[in-house]
Amino acid sequence: MKAIWNGQILAESAETINVEGNEYFPPESINKIFFVKNDHHTLCPWKGIASYYDVVVDGETNTSAAWFYSEPKTAANNIKNYVAFWRGVEVEKS
Repeated sequence: MKAIWNGQILAESAETINVEGNEYFPPESINKIFFVKNDHHTLCPWKGIASYYDVVVDGETNTSAAWFYSEPKTAANNIKNYVAFWRGVEVEKS
């Protein structure tokens, strides 16, 4: 799977995990130069507190376009630190 935004590959992996229709990419598969952690958080009743990254490519920022769970609840421990995308980031098969 690949995550692409603004013409750049943000993440690529054959080891993603699909949860509720979202592909979660292993942390080592993301291209860290495009990610800036922000202070946004949301709560999922069964996964826990999500933290967010802004995605920055060629001077353009896609605010909170990627999220992850650094301390997920037990039921979601398999996606700990894995990164998922939305807000116009295209996720497709490689």
